[in-house]
Amino acid sequence: MSLKKSYSKKDPSKCKVTFTVEAEAAQNAETITIAGDFNSWSSTASKLKKAKDGSFSTTLTLDVGREYQFRYLIDGKRWENDWSADKYIPAPFSHTDNSVVSCIPE
Repeated sequence: MSLKKSYSKKDPSKCKVTFTVEAEAAQNAETITIAGDFNSWSSTASKLKKAKDGSFSTTLTLDVGREYQFRYLIDGKRWENDWSADKYIPAPFSHTDNSVVSCIPE
């Protein structure tokens, strides 16, 4: 799993984040979605696109100056964190951690 961030020179208030789940982590999944602060924790709003190699990815435009909690939902059944998240914090409603992507430029 990986996160790739790019900050817009045209609009410095926006950060594009590409979320990728490699084929090994996807484990032959049919669908993967991402739920987080940026989509009101919807498990259906942000679907990752499956590539021929079995990996999945999507790019979201997020506001700069914030950190966002998120998790992946694999095949509508299994929640996973991103192995390369910027950090992890305890989830408020379960005994797990949420992944965090930071859109705060260094």
